[in-house]
Amino acid sequence: MQSDRELLTTMFHAAVAAADPAQAIRPYLPDAPKGRTVVIGAGKGAAQLGQAFEKMWPGDISGLIVTRYGYGALCERLEVIEASHPVPDPAGEVAARRLMELVDGLTEDDLVVALISGGGSALLPAPPGELTLEDEIALNEALLASGAPISAMNAIRKQVSRIKGGRLAALAHPAKVVSLIVSDVPGDDPAEVASGPTVACARDRQSALSAIRDWQIELPERVMRHIETAEETAPNPVDPAFERDEVHVIASAARSLEAAAEVAAQAGVSPHILSDAIEGEAREVARVHAAIARECSTRARPFAAPAVILSGGETTVTIRSKGGRGGRNTEFLLSLAIELDGCPDVLALAADTDGIDGSEQNAGAFVNGNTAARLRETGTDARSYLGKNDAWSAFNSIEELFSPGPTGTNVNDFRAILVR
Repeated sequence: MQSDRELLTTMFHAAVAAADPAQAIRPYLPDAPKGRTVVIGAGKGAAQLGQAFEKMWPGDISGLIVTRYGYGALCERLEVIEASHPVPDPAGEVAARRLMELVDGLTEDDLVVALISGGGSALLPAPPGELTLEDEIALNEALLASGAPISAMNAIRKQVSRIKGGRLAALAHPAKVVSLIVSDVPGDDPAEVASGPTVACARDRQSALSAIRDWQIELPERVMRHIETAEETAPNPVDPAFERDEVHVIASAARSLEAAAEVAAQAGVSPHILSDAIEGEAREVARVHAAIARECSTRARPFAAPAVILSGGETTVTIRSKGGRGGRNTEFLLSLAIELDGCPDVLALAADTDGIDGSEQNAGAFVNGNTAARLRETGTDARSYLGKNDAWSAFNSIEELFSPGPTGTNVNDFRAILVR
């Protein structure tokens, strides 16, 4: 029989498989154009999308895809460039410029296929006006440390780019643009994935300023001045230039959680999906999940054991101490370990479906009711690690990191809490 740890691991892999590019793309292949087919892509799963697409496409194609370092895939007809994530670098700036050049000068007989997945925001730095790559790096660092939700961060990013917010699609006009998107954002709004390079949205300068105010984000002075004074250039989603364009979300957290739930049910464990769109501070989201798990364990409500509590979405981490290592999933788990200290018969796995949590090489980690005690035995405790935003070091010290490697897709966080 499967162990509980094996069951959670199998559920994770089922969630990833449900977002497999080869399966997700096929129903959305566009008709071949009279003219050229140009493929552009960006994101942590974009190279695998490109690899799958070129195998299915019957005609000639050319194009360029940018993905994170270590996330490349062998493509025969498409060029793949690797760049830095979550903080931009010069390779990403070169890739963004080349993507804009690729779609410039096309005709109405041409087709642009955009393969977009999460992570594209950092991979496509294209600073506008007098801003530089260094300004965009400083912007990303400020946003990542702010604890703001992805929607707020993207509202700001779209005002500080020559490529995001539908600008890349506008450059491709009058060619038709078909966007095939793997969603990693709560709610699956295609304009939010990778800050929507090929999907225009109604977010304007005021949306960005409101996000800065509401989340009290301290931005670099040059970036702030640009947002306040630059001429509005983001295309309007009702612009006639986009009339022929198509936008398809081909994979999402909802579908992946349903696949994981099916695995649990087949193993005789009742699955319960809380939501695929949970946002908020990772450590606080963990406290709510822990309360539900404890209630199941001690009072058989709201769900009777054996049960597995599933959720997805994208939490955030407010950086309180520099020098810590980890990402939002390990931060969630460290807080969960504190709340479940001593709680029997509970095992949890939280991991990023792209295989990388934050900037380390693990996707997440495992937690049970004994995790906090094991950390105390090492000479420190979970609260100390949490106070330093150093969840990776905590789980590394007790060898509980979960490291499946890059998965080739990205539908954001996967959380599963098994109650026996």
